[in-house]
Amino acid sequence: MEENNSLVYGLEFQARALASQQAESNDVRFFVATQSLKPNNQLHVVDLNEDSSALQSRIFAHPYGEVWRLAASAHDPRLLASCYSLLKGTQVVMETALLTLPESLEPKDGEEQEFLAFENVEKLATEGYGVEIRTTEFHPTDANQLACVVDGKIVLFNRAEAATRVVAEINAKNVPKFTTGRWSHFHQGNHFIALHDCSIKSYDVRDPNHVVWSIDEAHSQLVRDLDCNPNKQCHIVTGGDDGVLKVWDFRNTKEHVFARSDHHHWIWSVRFNTYHDQLILSSGSDGKVLLTCAGSVSSEAPEVITGDGGGGEQGAGTEPREHLADGLLQTFDQHEDSVYGVEWSTADPWMFASLSYDGRMIISKVPKQYKYQILL
Repeated sequence: MEENNSLVYGLEFQARALASQQAESNDVRFFVATQSLKPNNQLHVVDLNEDSSALQSRIFAHPYGEVWRLAASAHDPRLLASCYSLLKGTQVVMETALLTLPESLEPKDGEEQEFLAFENVEKLATEGYGVEIRTTEFHPTDANQLACVVDGKIVLFNRAEAATRVVAEINAKNVPKFTTGRWSHFHQGNHFIALHDCSIKSYDVRDPNHVVWSIDEAHSQLVRDLDCNPNKQCHIVTGGDDGVLKVWDFRNTKEHVFARSDHHHWIWSVRFNTYHDQLILSSGSDGKVLLTCAGSVSSEAPEVITGDGGGGEQGAGTEPREHLADGLLQTFDQHEDSVYGVEWSTADPWMFASLSYDGRMIISKVPKQYKYQILL
C-alpha cells in the first residue's frame, strides 16, 4: 500500500461507529458498524493484506439496533462492545451489549453465508440508570472491568462472575448528561475521565464521590471527544464544537499545554498515536481528517541542550537532529460527509482508518517524510 494510495471501503448504510483491533498486534484490522433505521444493521470486520494492498471483510448481522459506538477489548481480540438504539413501541431506547466473534471468521463447511453470526451476545443491564448510553469502555489493564457512560452516571461492571454485573455507580452531581468518557492510564487505571458540556472531570472509581480533578470551560463549546496519551500518562487530548484541538496536562489544569484550531467545524474524534504520541489525528464535521504534530509536549520531545555541552550525545561538528515542527502536518480530504470516527492501527503505527457518515471508510498512511523524520 503506497502512502498516497488510500484504500476505500464502502458500506451499504450510513455509519458512525469505528474501532481498531486492540488485543492483537499482528493484523491491521478495523471494525465498523452501520446506523440504519431498518432492522438490518451490520458489523463489518475489515482486514488489510499489506502484501496485496487488498481489503477483506467479514460481515456480521447486528439486528439489535442502529450502532452509535463501538469499542474493542484490549485483552480479547474477539470481544467488542456495541452501543445502539432501537425502537420499542413508540419509544427509542438505547442498550449496550458485549459481542463475541467466533474463533474462525471463515464460513463453516465451505458454505457461503450472507451474514455471519456472533458466538455470543450479552446485553448489559443498564435499565434504570438512564436513557442515553454514550459509550462502553474496556479497562486498559483489567480484563474483567467495564465502564458504561449513561446520562449523568458512570456504571461499573465486572465480568469475573458467570454473568456481567454492576459493581458500582458514580452519580455525578449537577451533571444531567455526559458526552462520553475514557479510562485513564494514570494511577493503575482507577480513574475514569468523563466529558460534560464544556468541561472535563476525572473520577476515582474506588470512591464514587471523589472528583480527582476537573477542567471547567475546557472549550468554549461542547467537548465531543478525548483520548489519553498512553506514553505520557498525565496528558490527554480533547476536541469540541469550537473546532479546537487541545492537549492538557492534568497536573496543572489551569491552562492547556498545546492547541490548534485547524478544523472549520465540530471535532468529533481525536486520537494519540499509540507509539509516537507527537502524532495526533482529529476528524470533524468539515469532512476533514487532520494529522497534527505536538512534538514539544510529547514523550519524544527533544531534550534541551545546555550551553556547557551537557546534553552529551551530540559530538562536535555534528548536525543537530531535525525534529518535526509543531502544527498541522497533513490534511486528508477524501471524505464527502462528516467524519465521525478516526482510529490508529495498533499493528502498524503509520496506518489509520477514518469513517464518514455516508458509510465510507478510508485507510490511509502517514506520509513518508514525516515517518522518516521521526525514525531517523
